[in-house]
Amino acid sequence: MADRKAVQQTMSEHELLDIYDRSMNWLGTETREKVHREGYWHQTFHCWVYGSSGDEEDGLLLQLRHQDKDTFPGYLDISCAGHLLAGEKIEDGVRELAEELGVTAEVQDLEYCGQVRQDYVDGKLKDREMTHIYIYECGRRLEEYDFQKSEISGLFRPTIQEFMELISGRRDSVVMKGVLYDETTGELRSVSRRVSAADITPQTPEYYEVLFQRLAKDPG
Repeated sequence: MADRKAVQQTMSEHELLDIYDRSMNWLGTETREKVHREGYWHQTFHCWVYGSSGDEEDGLLLQLRHQDKDTFPGYLDISCAGHLLAGEKIEDGVRELAEELGVTAEVQDLEYCGQVRQDYVDGKLKDREMTHIYIYECGRRLEEYDFQKSEISGLFRPTIQEFMELISGRRDSVVMKGVLYDETTGELRSVSRRVSAADITPQTPEYYEVLFQRLAKDPG
């Protein structure tokens, strides 16, 4: 298992990404590892999955990042997200839904919310992204998602209102229902967890402004 994880990490580091200056003029391509080391601007795809199963209120799907992730291990995160590889267009990012959540969708099934620059520097990590934000409606129950177990440890779904109030500081914490994957038994188990904003991967205020403007409307 350790060897396979090392191979996966090496492959990820050597993915080629298109790189840009701050004005988004194309400069060429570089490996993902060098992009994050040198701080080149690059493009990412983020998709927030919302919906409900049965009579429950619409919720936002959050993934729990695996403890082996190199950044923010064990944090709750966007439903699915990933880098656009060299030569890919923005709409090609829809592949992340299938790779991470086992959801087959076309880009026209998603709604584009907008784009945001995010400049995150922490030690040797210099992550400068032009982030393209989408939302997608899906009514699956949590246990019905075939999520990528090597990257994701579980899924949680607070209501949209709870999540917005948590991020805006109107709530200190929220009790979220979810499912966790047990690597020993290979089974999912239902859980509840009290979550604060500090347990969620950080995004800029501008990012949440773009997302919440859309979610404040009727998602349907």
